[in-house]
Amino acid sequence: MLGTPPRTVYAVSELAQLLRGVVEDSFPRVWVQGEISNLSRPASGHWYFTLKDGSAQLRSAMFRGANLHVRPPPQNGDQVLVRAQVSFYTARGDLQLICEHLEPAGEGALLRAFEDLKRRLAAEGLFDEAVKRPIPAVPRAIGLITSATGAAVQDVLTTLARRFPLAPVYLWPVPVQGEAAPAALVAALQGLPGRAPVDVILLVRGGGSLEDLWAFNDEAVARAIRACAVPVISGVGHETDTTIADFAADLRAPTPTAAAERAAPELRAWQEALQRLQLDLQRPIRRRLQRDRETLVQLDGRLARQRPLRRLQDAAQRLDDWQATLVRAIRRQLADRASRQAVLAERLRTADPRRRLAPLLAATAASEHRLQVAMARRLERERHRLSSAERTLQGLSPLAVLGRGYAIVRQADGSLVRSPQQVAPGVALDVQVAEGVIPVRVRPGDDPPA
Repeated sequence: MLGTPPRTVYAVSELAQLLRGVVEDSFPRVWVQGEISNLSRPASGHWYFTLKDGSAQLRSAMFRGANLHVRPPPQNGDQVLVRAQVSFYTARGDLQLICEHLEPAGEGALLRAFEDLKRRLAAEGLFDEAVKRPIPAVPRAIGLITSATGAAVQDVLTTLARRFPLAPVYLWPVPVQGEAAPAALVAALQGLPGRAPVDVILLVRGGGSLEDLWAFNDEAVARAIRACAVPVISGVGHETDTTIADFAADLRAPTPTAAAERAAPELRAWQEALQRLQLDLQRPIRRRLQRDRETLVQLDGRLARQRPLRRLQDAAQRLDDWQATLVRAIRRQLADRASRQAVLAERLRTADPRRRLAPLLAATAASEHRLQVAMARRLERERHRLSSAERTLQGLSPLAVLGRGYAIVRQADGSLVRSPQQVAPGVALDVQVAEGVIPVRVRPGDDPPA
């Protein structure tokens, strides 16, 4: 007989703890969508339920600290989306999900959440016209909160440069969709007025689906808009898109370009107004000259009738003096207007936003490089963890023992054969080796070995 191999014997609790560690270390946080069934809410405040679809189901738990802010509470049959940690419940030997976040799944659920939040904030007076602040007619500087890489930022900068290049634009780049977007939008609304001398902020992004625009339906973003130190103009999506941020903003524009037009006056209109003022100044002078000419004709007639040559010469000289004074005044005013126009043109030339584009591009490239390096390091760490887990599982697998030449003998009912006295002649046995099962039968007349 071969010697009995050494055995590694685990207590059930020890093996269960090992399995729990392997499961939790092998899976990051995961998002899972399914239907709630078997929902239980005991007095402890924890929720226990089964998450299922047409082919499988998983036990799930959501503890009180995580479920306090889930509104409305879920019901059996609800389609939900959860973020969870895959775990192993050792007391029952079950694989389960520990849920950290739960929300309704699908666009219909998003619309219901949108309407619920809209009604609640409207009831608080957050959208009342009385709390809306006026937009400055001539902004000294304009803040811009949007993605630095989307089409919206180019549309807004182009429109502002065309309409009112005298006002500098301060861009605070943020992600405009995804999990990190709401917090980034709140930080920008709180931080930009203190970091730059802006007196109006444009909160914009391009169009997209309801899920793409969902960051702008966040309650914290709406409250940050109302708490912002300067007025906020929203320009989110297309004309048909409406978000909670639009209702909370001091002014809602249908598109990012329209938001830029609402914030900046038209410089060409200023130039046209200046021309109108110039004409308005010239008209009374011309009328005055016309009246003076008429008066001169009248006086000339009277003088002609009275023939006082000296008085006529004096009056003519005074008229020449008045005319010269008026001409000098007109020329001086026209020169002042031309000088101011030249100053404005020079400020327009020096405020060209293209000079600021190169540093922004360099900063973006540096950020991209840092992100790639961080991602590569993270992937390398995860590969090491996966390899370690794989080695642990292989060491626990009974197939590894069979691969070294050992075999497992079972009777027809599946029970293990540990002693020759357990079998009788003619009994059918299954011998399991590493690469399969060999059926055998004990020959009649053979005595079992002692």
